[in-house]
Amino acid sequence: MRFTKKSHACVRLEKDGRTLVIDPGGFSETDAALGADVILITHEHPDHFDEGRLRTAMEANPQAEIWTLRSVADQISAAFPGRVHTVGHGDTFTAEGFDVQVHGELHAVIHPDIPRITNVGYLIDGGTIFHPGDALTVPDQPVETLLLPVMAPWNKIAEVIEYVREVKPQRAYDIHDALLTDLARPIYDRQIGSLTGAEHLRLAPGDDARL
Repeated sequence: MRFTKKSHACVRLEKDGRTLVIDPGGFSETDAALGADVILITHEHPDHFDEGRLRTAMEANPQAEIWTLRSVADQISAAFPGRVHTVGHGDTFTAEGFDVQVHGELHAVIHPDIPRITNVGYLIDGGTIFHPGDALTVPDQPVETLLLPVMAPWNKIAEVIEYVREVKPQRAYDIHDALLTDLARPIYDRQIGSLTGAEHLRLAPGDDARL
């Protein structure tokens, strides 16, 4: 499987000639979802969900379909009739050769005064890679590659480190990093890399790796 990092929380996965894209939101490239056969959205926040980016992809590929939770599906189902599927925690499905398990229910706490919204994570191909969205969800099975939200209004580095320790992946790639300045990156690299026990990696937007 080829894994390509896009800006912020968006990633592309490619295998056997098919492409799956997760969270092509407003902080990612305008063409982040273009060419996708399968699109997964973790939650409704605009840095993860952007209708314009979805429309570009869905119009370019009339066979493309979206899987997401109800709060997003309710907003876009009318625009893409028959092509939007609602999923929740515990669901499993296969889309264009990708086996997907859905984990999690709620977004992480931003502040006690801000109501929590729903959020799901996606475990791909039996644990090959896990995207948690905006939550520190721990799947109930081994994860090879964890997509790690390193910088957000709802987390701090101690929580990020403990999350990696709890998931115990072989490797963790940074995502949700648009708010992390280059000045701070060496601090995160040193602490996450030395304290978690997992290989800690980062790709620049557009770079890829083989999983």
